[in-house]
Amino acid sequence: MHICFISSEFPLPNISFGGIGTFLLTYTELLIKNGHKVSIVGVNSNEVDTKINDVSIYYAKKSTIKGFSWYFNSKSVSKLIHKIHQENKIDILEAQEGGFAFVKIPTGVKKIVRLHGGHHFFHAFENKKLNFKKAFLEKITFRKTDAVIATSEFVKKQTSKFIDFSNKNNITINNPIPVSQFYPADKNKVIKGAAVFAGSICEKKGIRQLCLAIPKIIEKFPEFHLYIYGRDWFFPDGTLYKDWMLAQFSDEIINKITFRNTVTYAELPKVYEFAEICVFPSHMEVQGLVAPEAMCMEKVVVFTEYGPGPETIDDEVNGFLCKPLEIESISNTIIKVFNKREEHNEIGVNARKKVIGKFSPENIYLKNNNFYKSLIK
Repeated sequence: MHICFISSEFPLPNISFGGIGTFLLTYTELLIKNGHKVSIVGVNSNEVDTKINDVSIYYAKKSTIKGFSWYFNSKSVSKLIHKIHQENKIDILEAQEGGFAFVKIPTGVKKIVRLHGGHHFFHAFENKKLNFKKAFLEKITFRKTDAVIATSEFVKKQTSKFIDFSNKNNITINNPIPVSQFYPADKNKVIKGAAVFAGSICEKKGIRQLCLAIPKIIEKFPEFHLYIYGRDWFFPDGTLYKDWMLAQFSDEIINKITFRNTVTYAELPKVYEFAEICVFPSHMEVQGLVAPEAMCMEKVVVFTEYGPGPETIDDEVNGFLCKPLEIESISNTIIKVFNKREEHNEIGVNARKKVIGKFSPENIYLKNNNFYKSLIK
């Protein structure tokens, strides 16, 4: 099959990327490995026509015309899709929520919306007003699509509260975790008391609440130290979130945190390896990749009990869940984790088993491939 993705987030060389970029990197490798042809179309600050790991990437130059950029970007993407389709027939075209809105798609191409978390999904959790334009684009996209793939049961349930897609073919398929890359960690490399956070340094990732939980944690476990790896995030006025956050902290907290430079996806296992625990108290996730990645390395993980948290972790069996908006819940959970040090090996082994059963690339590929075939038939 020829599978084409509408996305401007495929990881280009020397460019940092987030969850969707990670998904595309891992998933397209699976598709190529199993004999499929893969193309990516989107827009970028510069025109791109290249191949990375046998994935054909076509980016049109992003429009800068204020108020009409959406129109010209859609027109450019439509041209690219038709050009690719003429040269090598596209069987499946995938996009995120809103991705098909004003894009013209060749007849006969099956369209799939993969739910990575759109505007309808996030506006409710971020207490923001529904943006009419973004909501409109998503509704048009869902009308045009043939099928929907949700990356968690939670994102399917929440999105369906705002957009009815019950009349479309739909299925839940998690994003894959490359289990061979996230190997069982060497226990001899663990630094006692070291906790690792990985993710964007912004409010919705729960990093501020995690830091504010430190004073209570170090009363019981003074060896605790938090290592933070993540991309910087800025407020609309240009203020760096990290600076705004640090201004609120006491010296007691600041002395127990260390910011490290971001690392490549390939280097991420080395970050998790030295951690005694990994903590990701996100306020909300669609699926969340960092938690199962660390679990795959047999790490003891503290994750959010909201959203897809309970789909990923069975509390106190293969990890721990906390209420990320409650500082006391975070501190109490981490204290509980350290009090159960004699159980860490068992919990870590259970964690890797859970990830292999739920997120292994082979299982995820088969589910996607079977779904594609059912649509084409």
